[in-house]
Order: sequence, then structure tokens, then C-alpha cells
Amino acid sequence: MIPVRAFLSWRPLFGLVSPASAARDPRLSPVSLRLHRLLGVLCAGLLAAFPAAAEDGVLVLGRISDDPASHYAQLQPLLDYVVPKMADVGIREGRILMARDAQQMMSYLRRGRVHWVTETAAGSMLLHERAGAEPLLLTERNGVSHYRTVFFVHRGSGIESLDDLQGRSVAFQNRTSTSAYFVPATELLARGLAMEILLSPRDEPSADSVGYLFAGSEANISTWVHKGLVDAGAMSDLDWENPRATPPAYRRDLVLIHQTPSFPRALELTAPGMAPRVRERLRRVLLEASTDPAASEALLHFFRTTRFLPIDGDATAQLEYLREAVLRVSAEIE
Repeated sequence: MIPVRAFLSWRPLFGLVSPASAARDPRLSPVSLRLHRLLGVLCAGLLAAFPAAAEDGVLVLGRISDDPASHYAQLQPLLDYVVPKMADVGIREGRILMARDAQQMMSYLRRGRVHWVTETAAGSMLLHERAGAEPLLLTERNGVSHYRTVFFVHRGSGIESLDDLQGRSVAFQNRTSTSAYFVPATELLARGLAMEILLSPRDEPSADSVGYLFAGSEANISTWVHKGLVDAGAMSDLDWENPRATPPAYRRDLVLIHQTPSFPRALELTAPGMAPRVRERLRRVLLEASTDPAASEALLHFFRTTRFLPIDGDATAQLEYLREAVLRVSAEIE
């Protein structure tokens, strides 16, 4: 592979000038002018294929973020801890690169601009399927590595199962949520229930489908169900037990009608094509971080991570379920 730096000065290398300058040069024939333009396009394509962020010795940590400033402060301490421990595999520097959405992160991964990504479980499977990102480790946060989705309704609603939601409405959190969108939507689709998006809580679904809409937060989901704005809500069991998301005054009037099996909460991934020795060294450093007192503050900043865990057979099966969930929801709903 030709080093990136070889392309940074392509004009002197080929004896070219800018297209505008070439057009004004009386020494160039029309054929020479066309050749300049063609070589310019080819070299520009090569520049795009070899981004500077993939320089040797640099480890780039990426995250999909709607709040880059806050997330930078959460990511930097762990990156500062990891980089010195990877000197023996040639890593000398760490950088952070934020993506505004999954599509931009996919582009970063395909172009080699990001090497290590921290992401939710469903988001990880989306990056794995569409950009070749490789799962590295499970991420345990606040002592919890797995959670499940719960469906709940207002007590006395007459709804006792997911099948009863046909012709009714359900509130999810947002389009990126594992536990409050991808998993519950998959559970409904698996029962042969058609789904249609609603314009507002006042909108009504057709009699042969389940209407869904996004509440934006878990607190809104529980509020909408409690106030009768929607018939059902779906969220993680952690949020169901969290009084800030589901106040005790609400829970007294709500009842669970379905719980899914558990699945991983979050993952660390690496870019496709990462050198095996670099990937293995990163894996080892992260696995050992929970037993190193020097890493405690960095882990706390890193979204309250308590430790990283190997991906065993059970987790592999759970991730396959999530991969299929992401594909099915994307194909049948979005």
C-alpha cells in the first residue's frame, strides 16, 4: 500500500498544476490539458481512499454523538490510559472522532478514519453489518452488562399480551434505541403484527396494525401510557425500575405484559482490517483495566463503565438475535 503522505503532494509528483492554471498555460495543448484534468480526478480519488486519520501509530476512538463536547470529556480519559499501554504495538497517539449519526460512522469505518468504536448493542450490529466493524468486547456499565425489554400498559386497560396490541398504539424512545425500539419492534413483527407510524399520540392506527411513535425519552413513554395518550410502552427493565424514568406514582397504575430474554447492553468494536496484534493488544488492555487502580477514574468517565467482558457463546447468540432484529426492522418498517 502506498503511504498517505505520498499523495499529499501529487501535483509536484506528476508535474501538474491546478486545472485553472493549466487552462491559462499557453504551452499546454488541448490533449495535455485533458490529461491534467484526468490525473487530477484520479489523484483526488486516491486521496479520499487513504485518509490522514489512518496514519501509523495513531489510535482513533469514535462515537456517534449528539453532544460532542460532553462525550469528548467522557472518552478522553480512557483513551489517555490505553495509548501508553499500546506502545509495544506501535501506538504513539490517540485521537477522538465524533459522528453525527450511524451513516457517518459507517463512512469513517469504511475509510479507515476510526479504529475503535464504543456503541449500543443494536448500533454495534448495524455497524457490523453495513461497515464490517468487528465486535471486540462487551461493556458493563454500573455493574450491568445485559438488560431486557419490557412492555407495559395501564392497569385495567384489558390488554394482557402483545397480540392484544393489534389496533392499539405503543410508544418507543427513538430510532437508535436497542431496548426501546429495535427489540420491541422485532417482538411485534415476530408475532405477525403489521406496524405503522403515527403522526401524534392523537393519531389512531388501523384495526389490523400496531401504531407506533417515538416519545423521545423513557420518562415520556411512562407518562404517555399513564395519561392514556398511548396504549402501551416499551423500555429496558433498568428504566422500568428507575424512578426518574418510571415514577413510583405511575408504576402503581401500570402493569407488565411481556418481557424479552436479556441481551448485551453495549459493545466495543474495531474497524475492519485492524492489524491482529493491535486489536489483541487493545482487547487485553481493556480486559485488564477493571483490575488496575490507575484506570478507575477513566472507566468512571467512560459512561460509568465497571469492566469489559469477553464475548462468549451466549453473548454471540444474543448479538445474532440483535443483528437480525436490526435488519428486520430496517427492512420491514423503515
